[in-house]
Amino acid sequence: MPTLIFLVLVLLVLVFALVAGGLAYLAYRRPAAREPLVVGVAVLTALSALVTPIVTR
Repeated sequence: MPTLIFLVLVLLVLVFALVAGGLAYLAYRRPAAREPLVVGVAVLTALSALVTPIVTR
């Protein structure tokens, strides 16, 4: 795998983790929304489902 592609994939993973962590924190601050862990996992699942077809091309 070329270095540039590997670097972009690592950055995507970090961005996904940051977004999921941010949404989990927001859900933690507002407990009525959802459990923070469920929100974080749902966001990671949705983002990975969107990015996987792009990366595998």
